[in-house]
Amino acid sequence: MRKGIFVSATDTGVGKTVICLAIASFLKNQGVNVGFMKPIQCAGVDANFLKRKLEINDPLELINPYFAKEPIAPSVAFRRQGIRFDKQKVLTSFNELRKEHDFLIVEGVGGLYVPIKEDYFVADLIKDLDLPLIIVSRLGLGTINHTLLTVKLAKEQGIEVLGIIFNCRKKQKLGIPEKTNPEVIKRLGKIPILGILPYLPSIDEKNILRAGRRINLSAIIQEKTIFNHWQALDKKYLWHPFTQMKDWLEEEQLVIEEARGCYLKDTKGKWYLDGISSLWVNIHGHRKKEIDSAIKKQLSKLAHSTLLGLGNLPSIKLAKELIKIAPRKLSKVFYSDNGSTAVEVALKIAFQYWQNTGFKEKNKFIHLENSYHGDTLGAVSVGGIDLFHRIYKPLLFETIKVTAPYCYRCPEDKRYPSCNLACLKELEYILRKKNKSICALIVEPIVQAAAGIIVWPKGALKKMRQLVTKYNCFLICDEVATGFGRTGKMFACEQENVSPDILCLGKGITAGCLPLAATLTTQKIFEGFIADYKERKTFFHGHTYTGNPLACSAAIANLEIFKRERTLEKLVPKIAFLRNELKQFSALKHVGDIRQKGFMVGIELVKNKKTQEPFPWEDKIGIKVCQEAITHGLILRPLDNIIVLMPPLAITKKELNRMLQVTFKAIRKVTEI
Repeated sequence: MRKGIFVSATDTGVGKTVICLAIASFLKNQGVNVGFMKPIQCAGVDANFLKRKLEINDPLELINPYFAKEPIAPSVAFRRQGIRFDKQKVLTSFNELRKEHDFLIVEGVGGLYVPIKEDYFVADLIKDLDLPLIIVSRLGLGTINHTLLTVKLAKEQGIEVLGIIFNCRKKQKLGIPEKTNPEVIKRLGKIPILGILPYLPSIDEKNILRAGRRINLSAIIQEKTIFNHWQALDKKYLWHPFTQMKDWLEEEQLVIEEARGCYLKDTKGKWYLDGISSLWVNIHGHRKKEIDSAIKKQLSKLAHSTLLGLGNLPSIKLAKELIKIAPRKLSKVFYSDNGSTAVEVALKIAFQYWQNTGFKEKNKFIHLENSYHGDTLGAVSVGGIDLFHRIYKPLLFETIKVTAPYCYRCPEDKRYPSCNLACLKELEYILRKKNKSICALIVEPIVQAAAGIIVWPKGALKKMRQLVTKYNCFLICDEVATGFGRTGKMFACEQENVSPDILCLGKGITAGCLPLAATLTTQKIFEGFIADYKERKTFFHGHTYTGNPLACSAAIANLEIFKRERTLEKLVPKIAFLRNELKQFSALKHVGDIRQKGFMVGIELVKNKKTQEPFPWEDKIGIKVCQEAITHGLILRPLDNIIVLMPPLAITKKELNRMLQVTFKAIRKVTEI
């Protein structure tokens, strides 16, 4: 990386200081340790201004070793003030600052031919500092002459010129000169244009960073890896979930710093369509004003207060709203902070209810063979994905695993609807034989998300509900992934008019803004814990941040947006559009199955379409498809060889179409070319 740059100009008043601030702020935002120096200053407060804005701790005498009070040429100002200029003092300060910073931005005074003393000019100082030069120029009339002369002088002096930055200092309508001058200068001067900055209405952080993004900093820094600074720190300090860190450490990765609507932006300034709703949580788009405002408003009152022995207003208000929209008979809300803990709460409540009410032998859970309910040990115990769960088997409690509906790879080798839901025969058999020891069946209703967006055949959930009711067990529906509109209904249970005994919620509950989860139960279950204190039937479970007021405020705002913007109603035509456009994927040679329910899509890739033979795990086909999509500005995350599409509900048809086209091309390129 270069040790620094020198910023000069065609003349005074073109905004060198603002350009220095824009470059320094952007690099600092990337984690670069940037320093600033203004060796000579005649009047003004530029050095102090940059020191304050950049929050630099260096002594002002190092940043600005020579200061004159009058705004005139340095040689005249120094003589009138009795200051004896010694370039060695500047060089010493420069070297001291270089020890403290990775990159140093030095701002000149006036142009290259400004005399610092009678026989020493700004151009001489640049050569002594051995820095490459950036020339700041204005856009209007006269700039061609001034700029080309400055470039010519610099080259004659042997100074490396990195390029020109044009700065619009006044709010004005751009005419022909302003629009054409940069290209003329680039052609005649054979010099790069590093940026053309618009008029900045104010010198605030937002405008300055925006200006910095308009500058070709790669050419200035001459080091591609400088933009990977945050990535390097990530690799040094972080351990990522569900990630083989050997691959992570060896490969290029994205670091996200900003979001807006359905898009995410990385630290290099590139925007990406968020095709997975930031892992299935975002509903209304990033930075939704109403949710941000609700959080800020609550923050001004109360950030957190425990629910152990106390109540707080947002948790009460949210509980009321959740019960209003929940499936019938659910009447109580127990808060936690993520999907796994919501499931843990459900398992413990179901188990303890039967213990409290005298059915001590009811201590077993039934779950589906390819189920996923989270990563805490209780949730893993009712999980059925061997890849995730096998290694932890010695730590888990005993459960009963049964066949799951999976029409593409039917365990009974039958076809729906003539199968009559044969896949549920095992569940019925277990319940009939062992119902006295079964306390609950836990399922992800309608769509098993982490299993590969496996969409159940119609009637499967209703049949499960009938069976557990018949055999006096509870139905726990884990809607952490499927809730809040993902299937086209507020909750997936509504697709078959089913009401569970316990409902687990998370992910979309705050529209992707803050961690929060909730476990809803019936009044019957709640009353199983109501007893005299001495009976010790209390539900001894809780979390520090249970019912956090900030998260609950975000969730309340989320539900208000659902109502006000008619989110579910507006989703109907987009779901139909998605369904129709997904048909094109059937033509791809290695697409075995396309599964969709609402805004949950799984595209299963296979090595052999006829035999349904999967690609080997080690081929990383799903990962490669998603990596290819990233190069086209789309973020996806696979489940093995299943490409998952789960965008924010707020996505437009145009954005949906782009997501589908990029995905189609990425699959074709990776699997067919």
